[in-house]
Amino acid sequence: MSPLFDIRGLSFSYGERLAVDGVDLEIRPAEMLGIVGPNGAGKSSLMGVLAGVRSPYEGACLFDGRQIVEWNRRALARRVAFIPQSLRLEFPFTAEQVVFMGRTPHCRGLFETAADRAAVERALQLTDTAQFAERPFGELSGGERQRVVLASALAQEPEVLLLDEPTTFLDLKHQLALYGLLRNLARQGKAVVAVTHDLNLAATYSDRLIVMACGQKVADGPPDQVLRAEMVRRVFGADVEIIRTAAGRPWAVYG
Repeated sequence: MSPLFDIRGLSFSYGERLAVDGVDLEIRPAEMLGIVGPNGAGKSSLMGVLAGVRSPYEGACLFDGRQIVEWNRRALARRVAFIPQSLRLEFPFTAEQVVFMGRTPHCRGLFETAADRAAVERALQLTDTAQFAERPFGELSGGERQRVVLASALAQEPEVLLLDEPTTFLDLKHQLALYGLLRNLARQGKAVVAVTHDLNLAATYSDRLIVMACGQKVADGPPDQVLRAEMVRRVFGADVEIIRTAAGRPWAVYG
């Protein structure tokens, strides 16, 4: 299966500070990819380039065979959805209205269509947010807002989901529900890329793990090959014991 993203020698800088340094990466449909690494590793910067919101860059970042900077933003948004670490909305939108914003790339007029309504209702149900659809977005808790933003991305009906720390404000129940949903979406054919600091969540739900450090990709492969005590010690500076879960997945035991 051909990759949706084909990245070769990708580098990105903030002024003189190199944030992403010569990364090679392929992202394919029907795959859940976890990206982990310490603070300042370049994870969020890489996601910004993939989403088309960070430029200029050096090297190749091809989506469907074209450099990401060559894509029309509306056309790209029909196929790639990006959820950043935080989203600020200054206007008093309801949660449902925020989810409807995900339909913007598909809109052809001023009024919502039956397809728009169906996509929004489906996204609200998938993210367990229908219960507060009429509440103002600004009055929701951090975890509730996070789920509404995810619903907006799902309403976009993209081929690729890019998520930067999607569980930051979520309680344990909704962390597990979110990652279970993301894995199911990958099984249905979407490419899902999630940046996280939680090694165990990433190892439990991802098909592949990417480890970044100092802007570079230092490991790439199945979780049981990547999540090793030596790697965690070298990259994160922490001593862990790696055990196996009942499902055969690696699990880092701290302390």
